[in-house]
Amino acid sequence: MSSFLLRPLTALLAVIVLATSIPDASAANKKKPTTSSTKSSQTHSGKAASAQSTGKSSGSKGPTRKKAGASKATSAKGKTSTSRKSKNARNASDARHATPAPRRAARQAKPLDKAMLLSQLYANYREASLQLNPLQATLQGDTRFDDQLPDYLSADFRARSHAFTEEWLDKAEAIGPDGLQGQDLLSYEIFVHDARTALEGERFPNWMLPINPYTNIASVVVMLGSGAGAQPFVNVRDYDNWLRRAEQVPALFDQAIANMREGIAAGVTQPRPMMQQVLPQLDAMIRPNAEQTLFWTPISAMPASIPAADRTRLTAAYRQMIDTRLMPAYRRLRGFIANEYLPACRGTTGLSALPDGAAWYAWNVRQATTTSLSPDEIHALGLAEVARLRGEVAEMMKQLRFRGAMPKFFHYMRTDKRFAYASDTALIDRYRMLQASVARGMPSLFSLRPETAPDIRAVEPYRIHTAAALSYVPPAVDGSRPGLLYVNAGDLASRRTWEAAPLYLHEAVPGHHVQLSLQQQLKGLPTFRRLGGETAFVEGWGLYAETLGQDLGLYRDPYDRYGYLQDELLRSARLVVDTGLHAKGWTREQAVRYLLDNTDASQDDATAEVERSMAMPGQVLAYKVGELRFIALREKARAALGSRFDVRDFHAEVLKDGSMPLDVLDTKIERWIAERAASPAATETAPAAPPAR
Repeated sequence: MSSFLLRPLTALLAVIVLATSIPDASAANKKKPTTSSTKSSQTHSGKAASAQSTGKSSGSKGPTRKKAGASKATSAKGKTSTSRKSKNARNASDARHATPAPRRAARQAKPLDKAMLLSQLYANYREASLQLNPLQATLQGDTRFDDQLPDYLSADFRARSHAFTEEWLDKAEAIGPDGLQGQDLLSYEIFVHDARTALEGERFPNWMLPINPYTNIASVVVMLGSGAGAQPFVNVRDYDNWLRRAEQVPALFDQAIANMREGIAAGVTQPRPMMQQVLPQLDAMIRPNAEQTLFWTPISAMPASIPAADRTRLTAAYRQMIDTRLMPAYRRLRGFIANEYLPACRGTTGLSALPDGAAWYAWNVRQATTTSLSPDEIHALGLAEVARLRGEVAEMMKQLRFRGAMPKFFHYMRTDKRFAYASDTALIDRYRMLQASVARGMPSLFSLRPETAPDIRAVEPYRIHTAAALSYVPPAVDGSRPGLLYVNAGDLASRRTWEAAPLYLHEAVPGHHVQLSLQQQLKGLPTFRRLGGETAFVEGWGLYAETLGQDLGLYRDPYDRYGYLQDELLRSARLVVDTGLHAKGWTREQAVRYLLDNTDASQDDATAEVERSMAMPGQVLAYKVGELRFIALREKARAALGSRFDVRDFHAEVLKDGSMPLDVLDTKIERWIAERAASPAATETAPAAPPAR
């Protein structure tokens, strides 16, 4: 299965499954996984986590362009690309190169012709990808294929996806990047980067690990079929579409079982603690009759506009489908995991314990961070950041004349009543005051800003037990609704006043609201750029926004700055834990102990963090690596430009083209620095947008 083809699909699946369990804006914003993952919390579309154990090595071999299964599919189509054979061993550094040479000769079109050809290619690619993977279309709001569900776990689908990705990569590289500029060059670089990375990753058998507690396909099917996800239930056609799609679910589950059996034979299995958590998730979905399942929700909530005859027909059809197709499939999956898979699961924790596991994890790291950093380099980065941040906390303790060790200080900050909110209203008012304060400081740092501020709302009562402490929903693409910032006043006693400032900066301004709103406003870009989102860029920007608190008039109170430092400690400790588990041979207990010793995480929080890393190797690395890359690029530009450097111009250059892989961003900023350095001393500053209201 090509992650290039399915990048939007995997991102959205992960958002659906993970939104209610592991938000990432801060330690306060995360939750332990729920047992049933049956409600989707609203979240921003840019959080592009990977749906399986993907991440997204230095010096390792590049994409193997002739897979066993893919070769058959390619032969069937009569493809005989000699250039592909000659580039079969392209190394990883080539795969990361922003502007690679085409792999086969092509008529050299003029730059304008090239841009038009590539624009049409991207449009054709998207249409073809939706036809190949109808679920991707549903998740992107395209209802044409809502009655189809491919067996995307099958060898045949993997082979077709591989051939598909190669075909479109060949077409793009035949046109080539020479002469392209601006957005056209960026689109080409991103398209080729993602395709090459995906093809390189096909050597690793992610398909043998189709289920874990965080990305459980059984949960995804429930979300779609209960009306809590992207599958619409508005009219008769919608209801009939789900009937036809649901008929294909048993084959998908049976293929997952077959893949896991192959994994057992190959020694590629999940850690046992992970799969033990899947059983209660499945138990929450399995019921003795249709009316008691979440799949019955569309029937009980059927719109009154549906005619009586159709209502009667659909009710009977849904009952039969749930009782005779879906529930038996869920029971088979549950029985296999309990009786056959769990006994065969491994006792180790890290990906490196699997065949070719070290290279597998290195690829995960490269895909997640969209950089060439190795696991060892990231581990060292994490250790250094944890030491630096703990040093800052120690200095703060001295400043506050706090007596006692750091764990005692952590406990004091978490439990003292002076940091509690008196009421729900006080909590929401705190965010409104932060909004006003940050808005006053934004012009000094940003010339490019959204026209409107996010609308701050309380989380609805039915979501208070699953929603994050603070969550953001981007504006409607058509402009009919502003961005929304949801404040969760549930469990008010656990909310701390010092958490609010970094949370607001991350989720709202200048974090996700600014970055995602500006990206949505971009015109003339291919869909994969407008609607996509690299986790390392999107979440890295959110973390980078937190570092700007001092310049925006926040963190003046040392207690507020503590909230920022504590969040940074957790993100930095994740670098150490994830690489420790998957590249250093750490045990689960060792990783939990590291978090308990170095952050204010509770036993439950530390365990949830470690299990998340076990289930999705490399995924958490994107956040902190992204933040550090933004800081490094800013300081590189400052050093190169000297008195010509203006942080407002730097921020505008970073944000004006939307999300992209960090390696592509590196090249883009280098071009910008060179242009600025060569320009006359009087540089032009990007025009300011209207101040946020």
